[in-house]
Amino acid sequence: MDYLITGFYHVLTPSTLLWVTVGVTLGYVLGALPGLGKATGVAVAIPMTFYLEPVTAIAMLIGIAKGSGAGSAVSAILLNTPGEPSSAPTALDGYPLARQGKAQKALKMGLFASVIGDFISTLVLIVLAAPLARYALLIGPIELCAILLFSLTFIGGLAGKSLIKGLIAAAFGVFFATVGLETETFIPRLTFDILELDSGISLVPMAIGMLAIAEMIVQAGNMKKLDAETANMYSKGRKKEDNIVTASDWRRSLPAIFRGTLIGSIVGILPGLGASVGSFLSYGATKKASKTPEKFGTGMIEGIAAAESADNAVVPSSFIPLFALGIPGSVIAAILIAAFVLHGLTPGPQMFQKQPQMVADIYAAMLCASVILLAVGYAGQRLFSQIIRVPIRLIIPGVMFLCCIGAYMDSSSVFSIYVMLFFTVIGFIARKLDFSFVTFLIGFVIGPNLELTFRQAIQILDQQAINLIYHPIAIIFIILTMVTVVWIARGSGSSKRAAKAAEVDK
Repeated sequence: MDYLITGFYHVLTPSTLLWVTVGVTLGYVLGALPGLGKATGVAVAIPMTFYLEPVTAIAMLIGIAKGSGAGSAVSAILLNTPGEPSSAPTALDGYPLARQGKAQKALKMGLFASVIGDFISTLVLIVLAAPLARYALLIGPIELCAILLFSLTFIGGLAGKSLIKGLIAAAFGVFFATVGLETETFIPRLTFDILELDSGISLVPMAIGMLAIAEMIVQAGNMKKLDAETANMYSKGRKKEDNIVTASDWRRSLPAIFRGTLIGSIVGILPGLGASVGSFLSYGATKKASKTPEKFGTGMIEGIAAAESADNAVVPSSFIPLFALGIPGSVIAAILIAAFVLHGLTPGPQMFQKQPQMVADIYAAMLCASVILLAVGYAGQRLFSQIIRVPIRLIIPGVMFLCCIGAYMDSSSVFSIYVMLFFTVIGFIARKLDFSFVTFLIGFVIGPNLELTFRQAIQILDQQAINLIYHPIAIIFIILTMVTVVWIARGSGSSKRAAKAAEVDK
């Protein structure tokens, strides 16, 4: 605590707060632009920190990561084009709210949930970094494989209206994740002699194509309807409660926020899962806990709260294995390793013994960044919310241009734009056939880790399933996976029977 108090004394200076604000603002803007997320922002900004003090430099980079997580909800709510894949569940209820004239309400709840999730997760990092690191060592390849399988099944069953379609979409996501050099023999798989595919398909152009470009095509087909909705949204007589988060909204959303923060914190601690898994798990859990799950996707504000709180809770908690073990828990944590080393801080257990004051300074900077995020986000959303005043025929070309830039920046190659266009077609077809394109993306995200941990598990178990008895955590998640399949299948079956009975009554 003494170190932390001194850390606030070091951080609460005009120069440090200025750079943290610059980082949060830059991250917020990058997050709102499709394809230009936290990883891109931090990677590009690292050279900018060469001449800054170590704590100021790291605080600025962490500010970019935090701002980007909250900013990605802006385009998800206003344009139905998530700035990052992890904000896709935010769009499921955020965009319908925006089309109902409640964009300000949705943006404010997204911001509040982001800040609360981020702040609480940062406290979890401060309090539990060292103790939880010991338990993180218990998560080996076998346990991680079972956790990934459970996540894929849970999300696949809840993300769409059909369990079968959700699992099919997830399976196709895992299939596309196998493109590239095979992990053990380095034999090309499904590359068709295209050199750029040897390193696999990049997530950024794929996500941009399926989420953003495909959505713009769908909106182009509904241009007249959307323009009429936009005109109606700004007609006279709009209610005041459409622009604020009411007490009723808070009562509905607070349980979702705390549930999402818990889920996001746990997901962040486990290396390899990432923010996308956290946000979808939180959204699915909130939908399942709701008394009216059928209304999700039509503008339920607790859906925004669940997704955004988990999405932003992942970033701080992913630093727990990084700080305590030197193992990055996410892509952003992996990128930040270079910045830590550059400024004389080597992540790992020795960090707490050799440089405790610098660690405390970083903790203080992270807490300050959470507060600054609230101020920057509140000011920024008023500016960004004006986007929906612009006719959709003017928005579509601009979004597509930004999407092309985001895809190109991923690899500095035109091939990434071709990949984006290929998955645009798949995303458009998935929408028309009511397949869960978001489940497809989750399958793709966890596919490489699922394959790698499955191969390692087979070797560790010596190809004998009986050896699972020495891995109780894995057994628990395997059982949870089977229970989830049965639970969701029964739920969807009863819903269909109720729908048929209602039709007969009519």
